[in-house]
Amino acid sequence: MLRVGLTGGIGSGKSAVARRLVEQGAVLIDADQLAREVVAPGTEGLAEVVAAFSDRVLDADGALDRAALGELVFSDEADRRRLESIIHGRVRARTAELARAAPPDAVVVNDVPLLVEVGLAPSYHLVVVVQTAVETRLARLARDRGMSQEEARRRIAAQADDARRAAVADVLLTNDGTLDELHAAVDALWHDRLVPFESNVRHRRAVRPDRVRLVEPDPTWPQQYARLAARIRHAIAPADLRIDHIGSTAIPGLPAKDVIDIQLSVPSLAEVDAVLAERLADAGFPALPGHWWDSPRPAGNGRWEKRLHGNADPARPVFLHLRVTGSPGWRYALLMRDHLRADPDQRAAYLMLKRELAASAPDLGTYATAKDPWFDEEHLRAEEWAARTGWRP
Repeated sequence: MLRVGLTGGIGSGKSAVARRLVEQGAVLIDADQLAREVVAPGTEGLAEVVAAFSDRVLDADGALDRAALGELVFSDEADRRRLESIIHGRVRARTAELARAAPPDAVVVNDVPLLVEVGLAPSYHLVVVVQTAVETRLARLARDRGMSQEEARRRIAAQADDARRAAVADVLLTNDGTLDELHAAVDALWHDRLVPFESNVRHRRAVRPDRVRLVEPDPTWPQQYARLAARIRHAIAPADLRIDHIGSTAIPGLPAKDVIDIQLSVPSLAEVDAVLAERLADAGFPALPGHWWDSPRPAGNGRWEKRLHGNADPARPVFLHLRVTGSPGWRYALLMRDHLRADPDQRAAYLMLKRELAASAPDLGTYATAKDPWFDEEHLRAEEWAARTGWRP
């Protein structure tokens, strides 16, 4: 099963995306609909809302008057948070119940307007954000909901802004064009990413590039790492383990393979095998088959054992290195990153080597092995730098 979080500001067209995903075969869990269910007449939720806001939020039939309630909570931050405290826990419980009832091969889309505001992004395999220009949203709200511009702007201001939503987005769907254009983008997302992603999660299959292709530095690599790290942290909770962005994509300005390398510091590899591996696989980070070691520095100094996981997302290759805290391989990964960040000359030399090898040895295994002699020398330079500067991992 693949868990997808879908969000977007009011008037963005998020519901149109949800409908199209359902047409393609997704199972939809609509948080707005559930929010209505948990405060329907006769529920404990409605009784608690009335106790908090009085019966002025009821209509003549005793049902919740959402417009009257909206007038209260969207103009008062404290009231809005009181309402959220009543509703959100009930919605989460019902969401979990519906997800458990979905088929094991389902793509479950959680349509959550306040996904960003309540910090739910790390709980999904993928987050899709629908983004639309504010003026377009204002026009839609006036046309489709009869909302005044003042009320629409107040509703928009009460939600997360575009920058906050974009920060959690694995997929950003822009909806400033036609409905046909939006449908085409959703269809491509479904066939090219969501369907294979779900299969990979279910079969514990990670994406692993086998060829080397260097790309120019992507300024979003750190943000992509941050989203992945948050997902990993959520998956291994309550364990509170150190997570680091390592490798070439962690070095600003350095061209690299478009693969995010992440180091998860663990107490022991036995704990990985017994507990963490399955949690990571459920979150979309399955173990890569085989046994994995780092090349020791200096050469001949034994093998540095680790566990290596990847990402089931076909659009975002990841190498997740699980190393024991304080071990030689753990320290080496952090030292190399920090030294190359600090030394522009060695960074330039490393880039020259990478480009030469990518052209002559594009196979991933050959490429990695061919870098060993350079790293043997770089290790000595890095250790000298660490001693000189007082570096610690």
